[in-house]
Amino acid sequence: MAIVVQLDRMLALRKMTSLELAERVGITQANLSILKTGKARAVRLSTLDAICRELKCQPGDLLAYVEEETL
Repeated sequence: MAIVVQLDRMLALRKMTSLELAERVGITQANLSILKTGKARAVRLSTLDAICRELKCQPGDLLAYVEEETL
């Protein structure tokens, strides 16, 4: 997939654990892990809003588009 999730980087910058973020946002740690690893196929805007609020960041700080190489 061409969308890369950079949640680990932002958590490290904010010195916050995944568990702490999950509790603050109101999602399970398992669902946050799926998002962090890039395995999520979708994310609710309300969840993205809550993550950005807690990490004090913009959606673009969490998501990046990287072109896939064509074979």
